[in-house]
Amino acid sequence: MWSELIVLLVSSFVSATLFPGGSELLLIYYLKNNPSELWWYFSAVTLGNSLGAITTYFLGFYVCGKTQKTKSKYFKTWLFCQKHGLWALLLSWLPVVGDFIPLAAGWLKLPIFRSIVFITLGKALRYAVITVTTLSLI
Repeated sequence: MWSELIVLLVSSFVSATLFPGGSELLLIYYLKNNPSELWWYFSAVTLGNSLGAITTYFLGFYVCGKTQKTKSKYFKTWLFCQKHGLWALLLSWLPVVGDFIPLAAGWLKLPIFRSIVFITLGKALRYAVITVTTLSLI
């Protein structure tokens, strides 16, 4: 089981950064094969995905905020985060655009602790929906 948790953690971390990943499919696979371990799987995938998004937030906070090129490249996401603030981070789970929301939030220097809370809450809600849906179909 520990190897499964590590694989889930790493996969979800990578898929929350600016690289593609498939943590949802792994979670579904593990849940179908061993539903009794759902809390371990849910915790590992939520932790990994949250840490990946938090890493992206700090990339925006310390690196990307120093250049206007970043703002012009992700202007719509930047505007969305500027308009909605911390609430935008609840959508950081979205495919493709969701990876850039924490980046823009860091660039905008949204409050760190509250950003971490909103990122983690959004990620947990996403994986809760996937977990409940998967278990209801087994």
